[in-house]
Amino acid sequence: MKGYIEERAVELANYIIERKTTVRAAAKKYGISKSTVHKDVTERLNRVKPELADDVKKILDENKAERHIRGGEATKAKYRGANSKAG
Repeated sequence: MKGYIEERAVELANYIIERKTTVRAAAKKYGISKSTVHKDVTERLNRVKPELADDVKKILDENKAERHIRGGEATKAKYRGANSKAG
């Protein structure tokens, strides 16, 4: 594996761990696709730094468990904004 890809995987993992952020937010921050972020932190990172991969996995699992809540909040905010504009 090329060195810069390994470095990117570690950097993405550290970003996700430090900020407890989502794959989507990390992808936006680094200007790469969600698929690339996910592949970096699940597959590539596991080969480079397995202990770091375990830490990221915990956060990704937590995000997955909570995503329905975030989605509901986003929808609620969307319609709350639409109602205030109409009224």
